[in-house]
Order: sequence, then structure tokens, then C-alpha cells
Amino acid sequence: MSGKRTWDLTGSPISTTPGLLHASRCEPGIMPAPHWHAQIEINYVERGALQYQMADHALSLPAGEIALFWGGLPHRLTDTGADTIYHVIHLPLPHFFRLRLPPGVQRGLMTGAVLAAAGAPAEEEALFGRIRAYLASGNSRRAAHAIDELLLRLERIALEPHRLCGGRLGAAARGAEPGGHPALLRLFEAVAAVFRDEVRAADIAEAAGLHPKYAMSLFKRATGMSLADYVTLLRLSFAQSRLVADEASVLEIALDAGFGSVSAFNKAFRRQTGTTPTAYRKSLVAGPRELAAP
Repeated sequence: MSGKRTWDLTGSPISTTPGLLHASRCEPGIMPAPHWHAQIEINYVERGALQYQMADHALSLPAGEIALFWGGLPHRLTDTGADTIYHVIHLPLPHFFRLRLPPGVQRGLMTGAVLAAAGAPAEEEALFGRIRAYLASGNSRRAAHAIDELLLRLERIALEPHRLCGGRLGAAARGAEPGGHPALLRLFEAVAAVFRDEVRAADIAEAAGLHPKYAMSLFKRATGMSLADYVTLLRLSFAQSRLVADEASVLEIALDAGFGSVSAFNKAFRRQTGTTPTAYRKSLVAGPRELAAP
């Protein structure tokens, strides 16, 4: 790993703004510890290579490959090729559920599978560059066009030779909810707006125009998780970013993220990562920001 960049979570908006789409082109950073976030992550490897440790499998992405996976399960970039450059997009779940993918693929992704395929270098670089430019343009029509173009590209992955690896694919193939369900999208929007506050099923259902029991059933069928689990994931993602970004105490972070107590925060954090918030913070800040060049 000599001379390779180390990932730095400080100041990252990914975990604190789960409803926004983020796109960048950069040198990837090797992660000192697993992390997670509440968006679908899309990688296109322009040059070099990426090595990930996913929740239940290792993943290698060579140059020219495009892949997407659910960021809600802990994952870690463990190594990169020399001079690697990649394009990375964090796609909010409401956009993800607009995708018209084959039955079971969306649920497969939500349970840890990775969808990957070879890309066309000139086409992908032009596409991802245009998406970044349109999103940064301040023009709402261009931003909407960029999202639509991205979704069409992702749908095309499943129409061409591809691989779907890892995850609990057997369970994923059953009971998939059609993508783009309008009520489901409203549920995601309502949760993203209030996840750091007290979240009541009746309030979320009312915001989506649904009966509470149906709303919870719809959410479970579409994502494979309960609404309460999803809210906890958003809170943990927000807390994760603050553990490194500032010097607030674990108590302050727990309360600011929406947990009612440190004990509830510690319990949820340990269930997600296998360690405590304090130990996680130490694992990220113990090493240098950048590894020295050879």
C-alpha cells in the first residue's frame, strides 16, 4: 500500500445528507475500517483497480468496470492499483427504486449483492463527466436529466453481460416490490426529512398518504428491512460522520443523531460494526491522513 492514499471521512457529506446525490472523480482512499451509508454506491474504474471487502465476500473491480452496491452494509476499500482513478456516485434510495431491474435484483442489491459489468471507457468517462457537470450547474432541468441518464445507464447493466455476486440472493428473489412505486418514494422522502427526530409509523404513513400497516409492509417488501431498521441505519450513518469530523463527545453525537441514550447508541453501533463508537473513532484517527510516497 506504499504511496497510496488513505480515505479521510472528515467533512464528508455522504452520511449527513442521505437524500442528496453526490458525484465525484478522484483517487480512491484505502479505508482503515469498514464504513456504511444509506445510499446505493456506484463505482466506475477509469484506470487502475479496486479491492473491496464487502459484508460477506471480497470484490475486485478492474479498470473499465462499472458496479453498484447497497452502502448500508459495512464495506471497506482494502487496496487499489497504482495511480487508480475512479468515478463514484452515491445515489439516494428514492432514485434507486425508480430503476426497472429484473425481478429479485433490487432485493439482491439490498441484501448485499454487487451488480457489475464491463463498461465502454470513452462512453463511461463522458457520461460520468456530464453527470457531474449537470449536477453542479445549478440548473434543475440539467440535474434532473443527469439523474435520468444515470438511471438508464444502470438499467442497461442488467441488459448486457454482467455478474451479480454475494448477498443473500435466494431470499432476494422472493417478494420483490416493483421499482418506482410512488408511495414507496414518498416514504423514503418522509423518513429522510425527520430521521434525527422521533419517528412514528403513523406520521410517516400519513406523509405518504398510506395506512400505517400497509406502509410498513410496503417498506419491508421493497427493502428487506423494517422502517425502524432503516431509521437506525440513517442515524448510525450520521453519527459515523461526526465521530471523525469533530471532537464532540459520544453522548453529544448519540443525542444529535436521534438516539435517546448512549446505551441505545452503543448497542446499535456494536450490532452494525462489531465494535463501539469510541473504538471505531480511535481506529480511524490513529493512522496518518496520507501514506508517504515510496
